Amino acid sequence: MASLRVALLGCGVVGTEVARLLHEHADDLAARAGARLELAGIAVRRTGRVRDIPGAGPELFTTDARALVERDDVDLVVEVIGGIEPARGLLLAAMQRGASVVTANKALLAEDGVTLHTAAEKHGVDLYYEAAVAGAIPLLRPLRESLAGDRIKRVLGIVNGTTNYVLDRMDSEGSSFAEALEEAQSLGYAEADPTADIEGFDAAAKAAILAGIAFHSPVVAADVHREGIADVTAADVASAQAMNAVVKLLAICELSPDGQGVGVRVHPAMLPRTHPLASVRGAYNAVFVEAEAAGRLMFYGPGAGGAPTASAVLGDLVTAARNRIGDAVGPRGSWYADRPVRPMGETVTRYHISLDVDDRPGVLAAVAAVFAEHDVSIETVRQRAEGPDDAELVIVTHQATDDALAATVDGLTRLDTVRAVLSVMRVEGE
Repeated sequence: MASLRVALLGCGVVGTEVARLLHEHADDLAARAGARLELAGIAVRRTGRVRDIPGAGPELFTTDARALVERDDVDLVVEVIGGIEPARGLLLAAMQRGASVVTANKALLAEDGVTLHTAAEKHGVDLYYEAAVAGAIPLLRPLRESLAGDRIKRVLGIVNGTTNYVLDRMDSEGSSFAEALEEAQSLGYAEADPTADIEGFDAAAKAAILAGIAFHSPVVAADVHREGIADVTAADVASAQAMNAVVKLLAICELSPDGQGVGVRVHPAMLPRTHPLASVRGAYNAVFVEAEAAGRLMFYGPGAGGAPTASAVLGDLVTAARNRIGDAVGPRGSWYADRPVRPMGETVTRYHISLDVDDRPGVLAAVAAVFAEHDVSIETVRQRAEGPDDAELVIVTHQATDDALAATVDGLTRLDTVRAVLSVMRVEGE
């Protein structure tokens, strides 16, 4: 049986699992790929660290990643170091030399995926990245291949396990945001610095990749409207519960009503408990796809972790190896539609607004007049007395543009009878 040589860039949690599985499942992988997959080398920052990886002796480790990817005997390159540079330069060098590439680098793909795809096509090699968006969940290949004959209208997903764990604990256990985050860190679901997750940067990068594939248009992370979950309060969660809803951080990619543009956004939202995504618990991920002919599809599973992510990497590696043996290449990047990303203000959505107001006659009429002024229709109103002359007013709107809703909230802050806007959150899933 022929052999293909694999260069592994990075040997952290995911890289270690990739190396381990390559060794432990060597015979099965060879049978599936049509060639034995042999490690040619592993690029690391420091070689002195002891790494207990079966089949990976010290002679395999190197700190010279550039020399490794440029070796003539390397057929396939796996990149799991993350970040923009040196990863971009290394992958471009590998493809220029004729090696196919498998990467889990969501940040790089969301910033410069078009360049990578262009290089892969120019040099006749593969570029696969299933592990970049939702860990072990088979998602990108179904979007890119299985649904290639359909028209995708919307992708709605929970694509960050850290934030889903935090919000789930706030909902199910009544934990505060700080308590839930601390617990996530203690269990390894959140980094010591959780900014990328909590502020939505991780989810925004994944949303850009999903939108680009789903709508055949170049989308970068900077195009994505992004809001994190740091401002979600116990009161927000309680308000959602009162509506039989749950708060989730959602990545939403959708065609505009006229089909000429795309909207891409990441933000917390209230989701009815009847929606399939509402039942996604803990650190799990799930993505809900709406297609014109196929209808509604849902993909669910572990979205992070060494072994699940390595599973996706190896799936791509086997596919790239098969193509190499068969002298073929996989699907190319598809940007033919080239739809522009619409501003967030044009997005049609709904709002849940909680107000601290004076409890006296005429307040509701004044509030309703502000909604009418901006052509925003009210769906429901709830009022609860908070004190002798103080009340909480909770309003859920019908659909309107985000600009109109934002202007409505701004107008409410100017009313003398509104003491404070306690919270504003979008409502999705209906």
